[in-house]
Amino acid sequence: MTGAQWVVKALQQQGVDTVFGYPGGAIMPVYDALFDGGVEHILCRHEQGAAMAAIGYARASGRPGVCIATSGPGATNLVTGLADAMMDSVPIVAITGQVASPLIGTDAFQEIDVLGLSLACTKHSFLVTDPAELTPTLAQAFEVAQSGRPGPVLVDIAKDVQQGLIPETTVQITTPHIAPLNKTDIDQANALIRASQRPMVYLGGGVVLGKATQAVRDYLARSELPVVSTLKGLGTVAPHYPYYLGMLGMHGTKAANLAVQASDLLIVIGARFDDRVTGKLDTFAPHANVVHIDIDAAEINKLRRAQAPVCAPLNLVLPALENPDTSPDWRAQITTWQTTHTWRYDHPGEAIYAPALLNNLSQRMPTSTVVATDVGQHQMWVAQHVLPSRPENLLTSAGLGTMGFGLPAAMGAKVARPNDEVVLVTGDGSFMMNIQELGTLKRRGIAVKIILLDNQRLGMVRQWQQLFFDQRYSETDLSDNPDFLTLARAFDIPGHSIQRKDEVEDALNTLMTHQGPYLLHVAIDEMENVWPLVPPGAANQQMMEQS
Repeated sequence: MTGAQWVVKALQQQGVDTVFGYPGGAIMPVYDALFDGGVEHILCRHEQGAAMAAIGYARASGRPGVCIATSGPGATNLVTGLADAMMDSVPIVAITGQVASPLIGTDAFQEIDVLGLSLACTKHSFLVTDPAELTPTLAQAFEVAQSGRPGPVLVDIAKDVQQGLIPETTVQITTPHIAPLNKTDIDQANALIRASQRPMVYLGGGVVLGKATQAVRDYLARSELPVVSTLKGLGTVAPHYPYYLGMLGMHGTKAANLAVQASDLLIVIGARFDDRVTGKLDTFAPHANVVHIDIDAAEINKLRRAQAPVCAPLNLVLPALENPDTSPDWRAQITTWQTTHTWRYDHPGEAIYAPALLNNLSQRMPTSTVVATDVGQHQMWVAQHVLPSRPENLLTSAGLGTMGFGLPAAMGAKVARPNDEVVLVTGDGSFMMNIQELGTLKRRGIAVKIILLDNQRLGMVRQWQQLFFDQRYSETDLSDNPDFLTLARAFDIPGHSIQRKDEVEDALNTLMTHQGPYLLHVAIDEMENVWPLVPPGAANQQMMEQS
């Protein structure tokens, strides 16, 4: 087989049935092999869209996503998607074409040092210039992407390697070795658990990456510990778990932040003390010891010293943890915070209140629904007011905060799970970033339901300008937005626009029952803010609230 044919064969050996990409000169041999090679290719309308569709596919399915691009600008357009996957530890394999081996380093047409460019935003990168290295490199790429802490891997293949003949080879797919638990580490963790009176679980995106959702739910069910979640951990806690306080951090619930600040023990499961979670780091959970459980040793003691570090797979650790003897006063205090600081949806006036609309959506959508977001105010409102049934059912750009993430990620999720509803909640600023992917929805009939919250502003930046920059609204006015319904209709996507709260019920019914892609355009108040908010440089208990 040619190297290009072997690329397709290698994808099949890895169980890959769908890839996302955009063709070009240096990757053309691979596209020729894809033509009748038995792997479905989804043509995206921009390479960034292809990378983010692969991320959505991977996060919604638990399988590695694959994106393909040509050399030069094709490869550079993948970089933002690779960085997003790196920050959120998503297993994707990016395959790029490179100019022929003799031309590398000559500034040939569409040549760029993709290997060097990608080092900062991938878990590992390969440049294949030797035909003998193609087969083992592809196998290694998938192994690296999925093992340990997952992440993106790039394979850059010279064009002459794609065109040359390579003997057909069978590659053994290896299973990573899992070391046994360190008994001393577990004993240290259990000693802290036994000694605590005000323990809390603080969980993050490592739970779903470690396929440990059920293990966490089992541990919470038997320990009855109060629990908070990061943005990427949302959906991990079983619905209606009585001691769940919601998301913590900058836009977390008041109950979550107050509880963490008062705790004497944090059991940290697959989380990394991100700055949007901790606020001013040296004030975060000031009275708490830390049990930090993570697969990545680099995260332990990076930002907060752990009195009991446990570097091991979550599914092995959680069954070995003891149940705490929690103080009754602590449980009573948790319940008080929960009942005192509940969300209110009785917003005055006739205008649509985005949190109430999203709460309505959350209550009516099937439990298997995937919700994708872009980045901004709408993202935080979804985190606060939509309750996903599982963590793989909420797709959002957490670590990198990438505007334009939502539409291609939702598209990838729908391709991965065609029988489940996929809803994109986006804002007018983010939607314009990768709006060309409406063409992909049209071509493939990908039934993503879009809720566009339109305040004609870059809402989150506008909010910060209002609160922290003396209301100097620099370059956040989007009042010259296009007519989004007309734009959608140009891609044969129907839709409807609403601006009063009495229109919400019927509009959501239409959205959820429509067969095929659909756009619900929702006009909201340009000055509506996300509350609560921990100001920059403040401790988490110093939350600003709506006056």
